[in-house]
Amino acid sequence: MPAELPTALLPEVASWLRRRSWSAADRPVHSLLAAKRAAGPAGTISVVLPALDEEATVGDIVRVIRRELMERVPLVDELVVVDSGSADDTAGAAAAAGARVVHRDAILPRLPAEPGKGEVLWRSLLVTSGEIVCFVDADLREFDPAFVSGIVGPLLTEPGLQLVKAMYDRPLTPAGGGAEGAVGPVDPVGGGRVTELVARPLLNLHWPELAGFVQPLGGEYAARRSLLERLPFPTGYGVELGLLVDALETAGLDALAQVDVGVRRHRHQDSQALGRMAATIYRTALERLDRSHRLKAGEDLVHPLLTQFTRTGDGFAPQTHRVGAVERPPMRTVAEYAGRHTTR
Repeated sequence: MPAELPTALLPEVASWLRRRSWSAADRPVHSLLAAKRAAGPAGTISVVLPALDEEATVGDIVRVIRRELMERVPLVDELVVVDSGSADDTAGAAAAAGARVVHRDAILPRLPAEPGKGEVLWRSLLVTSGEIVCFVDADLREFDPAFVSGIVGPLLTEPGLQLVKAMYDRPLTPAGGGAEGAVGPVDPVGGGRVTELVARPLLNLHWPELAGFVQPLGGEYAARRSLLERLPFPTGYGVELGLLVDALETAGLDALAQVDVGVRRHRHQDSQALGRMAATIYRTALERLDRSHRLKAGEDLVHPLLTQFTRTGDGFAPQTHRVGAVERPPMRTVAEYAGRHTTR
């Protein structure tokens, strides 16, 4: 980050940016092994890939992590893909590449699963054992192992840190996702539209201490299990914003950090999918403002709806979607988890 920062930033944010923002190159992967050994059990690392219909990409990600961070350098102890009901061969591709594959519905079967990424992340705590848990989205292309080593590195070398998020450039490819044959120029910084239009304004207005995060909604982050097990998990698209806000309120800004890992290439959503994502994220923020008595949410938040329109032969047809609201409780309150893990 630049040495001179705009004076409009809160002083604590400017200080945080100088002290808690790094590049993956600052901690080469080979240099992390001594820190991992010194940490003992506290340095064990689980990598989790939540996956839904990611047959095209999940195998390559798993192969890179296994080859670079488990075989060449024994940094990662456990690599788990949690399949949330794929219609394609996501599970087969992940297993063939060397991951342990667990189906979402096989975890905590007494509790019917909710749709959404946050549900998968929450349940993954039950089937992993590392004291550092690293989440990586399964739709990444041209995967770089720095997406893992870069964000677990500070947790191995800085005892006071609790959560580290990746930051990166997000190019936007024509036709929404980097498909071969796409026509038109690539916008090198055009991705992250929901971040810029929804999440960043919300954070700057209501949690300005988090204004320094470059990619607050990014799906690549690592945290200590002792923090994750204390946090509620929104089951849907609001999980990243919810965890970040709750981590701030639980551990404080100085326990959070970010690391530049380069460029993130992945499949992009269409505009209507982004609208549904934005509505869910906004609702997640409202619930936290209401919970902290900073903003009173109306009764219509109980069953909020989002109406979108699609062109038909003779006009526009409305489609109404319910904005997801389920949140899972802190995992340390779940009996099955307490029976397997020592709550810290």
